[in-house]
Parts: sequence; C-alpha cells; structure tokens
Amino acid sequence: MNFQKFNVFIESKIKPYKKSIKVDSDKSLSIRSFLLGSISNGVSIIKNILESDDVKGTIAVCRKLGIKITKIKSNVYKIYGKGVGSFYSKENTKLYLGNSGTLARLLIGILSTTPNIKVKLSGDKSLNKRNMRELYRLMYKFGATFLPKNKFTFPIKLISSAFPIGINYKAGESAQLKSAVILAGLNSYGNTTITEQVSSRNHTENLLKKNSKTIKILNKNKKKIIKVFGKNSLNAINISIGGDPSSAAFFATLTLLNNRSSIKIKNVGLNPTRIGFYKILKENGAKIKFINLKKHNNEITGDIIVNSCKVGPIKTLSKMYPSTTDEYLLLFLIASLQNGVSSFKGISGLANKESSRAYEMKKILKQIGVKSKLSRNEFKIYGKGMINPKNKKIKIENLGDHRVAMCAFILAVLTNTNTYIKNFETVFTSFPSFLKIMKFLGAKFEIHKQK
Repeated sequence: MNFQKFNVFIESKIKPYKKSIKVDSDKSLSIRSFLLGSISNGVSIIKNILESDDVKGTIAVCRKLGIKITKIKSNVYKIYGKGVGSFYSKENTKLYLGNSGTLARLLIGILSTTPNIKVKLSGDKSLNKRNMRELYRLMYKFGATFLPKNKFTFPIKLISSAFPIGINYKAGESAQLKSAVILAGLNSYGNTTITEQVSSRNHTENLLKKNSKTIKILNKNKKKIIKVFGKNSLNAINISIGGDPSSAAFFATLTLLNNRSSIKIKNVGLNPTRIGFYKILKENGAKIKFINLKKHNNEITGDIIVNSCKVGPIKTLSKMYPSTTDEYLLLFLIASLQNGVSSFKGISGLANKESSRAYEMKKILKQIGVKSKLSRNEFKIYGKGMINPKNKKIKIENLGDHRVAMCAFILAVLTNTNTYIKNFETVFTSFPSFLKIMKFLGAKFEIHKQK
C-alpha cells in the first residue's frame, strides 16, 4: 500500500491512568473472512473488519482474482462469492501481497488447487525475505509448481495443479501451514486429512465448521484430526469480528508495568488458541481477568481487565509457542523489567517472522543495558527491574516489523528512554489505531514525516 512514511520519537514517561478502550479488529480473522467469503457460494457479510494495510491488500488481491467486494459502511463489507475453485486471472498476473505472511500462505493454499492459475507473487522487502520452503513442499504434494525451482522466497511464479489430489499432513505449530493445506484440500479430488500434533490457532476451521459436507473435526487419542472432503460447496459467511488479542496485548503489557494503572479492553477475541500470552502472565501472578464472555460463529469474545502489579521471572516451554507466537516480544519486554532470570524455550519460529524477532529484541535490550543470551531455540533474559535510562537511547532501524516497532514504543514510554523508531508506518499493516490509543492513554511522542 502507498502511505506517508514517518518516524516516531519518544522522550517522556507515561503517567498512571485508569481507562477503557477498544482495539482494532482481529487481523487473522479479517484476512480469512475475505478469502473464504470469496470462494463461498452467495453473498457474505463481514462486520467490524480490520481496515489495516494487510487487510486492504487482501481485498485488492481478491478483486484482482475476479471477486466483487463492496463496502456497505465503515468496517462492513459484502463479498459476492463465486464458489470453490472460482478465482481467475490472466496468465502471469502479478499479485502483490505486501507485508502479510498470513495472506501469502493462505492464498497460495487456495491458488495451488484452483484451475488454470499462473501468477507471479511478490511482497514488500520484509515478506520477500521469509522462507516459504515448507509451504511450497506441501503444495507440490497437491501438484502445484513454483518457479524458479529450488527458490523458497518471493518473488515466485505459481502454476496450479491440473489435477489436485487430497493429501495426508501431520501439522506442526504453524496455523498458517495448516490453513493452507485445508484451503488447498477444498478444491482437490478425494479427501485431505490433517493430524494436528501441536494445537495451533483454529480460525480457519471455525469459519468452515458449518459446512458439514466439507469439513469434519474429530478427536482421536488426544489428537485433533481434520478431514476435508474436496469439491464441495461452501456456505456464505455472516460474522462480526472481535478485537485482536495480539493488539490488546500491547496495552495489557503497558498497564501491567505502569504503576497505579488499570485498563478495560472491550470486545476482544479470546479464542483459546490465541491467549497463551495472558495465561502465562496470570500463572506468574499478573492481575488479568476476562469478563462478559460471549460465543458467536465458534469464536469467543469478551473484555480484558488488567491492573498494574509485579510479576515474577517468566519461564515458558515450547508447548506454549503456538498460542503465544505474536506476543513473545512483549513477554521479553516484561521479563527485562522484572528482577530475576527469565527463559523462553521453543522459539526458533520467531526467526522467520517479519524480522528475526528474538535477535532484534536482544539488540534493543542491549541498548538499555539489559543482559540476555540467545541461542537457536532459547532466549534467556537477566531482568534488572524497572531500569534507570540515564544516558541510554533506543534506535530502531527500518525493519518492516510492526510488532518490533510497537514493542519499542511501549518500552520507551515505560522507562522514559529516548527512543527513535524509523518507518513507524509499518504498524498500519496490523494496527492503524495504535498511536491514537497511545495518545488517549497519555503517551507523548513526536511524528517526523519523511520526505
């Protein structure tokens, strides 16, 4: 997307507050809703859509593939679905996927088994660096081809399978790979069976659950088995999307560490596969509770109440990774501002995000004098309590990573560390209202537009 580039400068500490806020809508569900609505039969109505750059990019791609999408009013869209296998494009059509790994992986899942697809895929500088080897390997099994061969990053040419056949897949911690296989299976001949060895976010399955002829979810020997019956039609979607729990986590972190503060974050998605961050903190004594829980379209929403308090050193195991993936940066931040040694195991997947996130956090902590030790699959942080930032500065270069940018902002306003974050506009990919909410809570910052 084209937007004004700007940097953010912070040099003052936020004061205590007692506030109630709403965060932007869930990005994962917003992207999935447009993709699934496009290949469903009839008109889907999606309410409370996240209007971020990643989601706008998803809408643009669906339209380029022949789908009519109209905006009824703010955050409400109609998608005129054409059915499974209906995406269409001229040969060598160029599809730009921006910064979104979710869009990239899920769209490739759909296109790999859609007839007569020959498209060129690319993303921004950050997405073009991300390794897609495992995704391509799975789509090869369905019969898709990627050119040039043995290249596992974007740009890439995708040629869909002429006769896709369902596969068997043992899913690991990646929900995006699992979803890509589900979506590829929808237009394949025969059945696709996915055995979930590690529980991961289940938004795709939840959106498809009402299609009993298309998908069946079983529990066998404590493992979830997903069966996709190919070449069946999908019902249109009618959903209202809750707030993004990953976005809410930034304000939960800020409140937890900001003395004499409390916050209520309203109408947040609380899907059990997405709240590992909150569970870890509650187990370590954090004053966090969920209230007003509701269930709609197989998704749980509710309000999050957070009160400032101290938490002990944090220790996580690899089993927590799938439900906490997007929030590890914030756990690292919290650990650095507590006394004691925290350790995070099973985090190797963070290296294939928008940036190598654990490594980038290590660099940030070094700038403020916090010792840490990073190996391939474990990060140890030697917390010093709330630091004295005298003569310390944080500088974040243009990483193209929205979560690193927001995490550095939170760290700056908590510690009063002079902080300069370049290309902060990357935050618009997931959380357009971030700065607006920070201002409402009392944070002071300067915006420096780039020429």
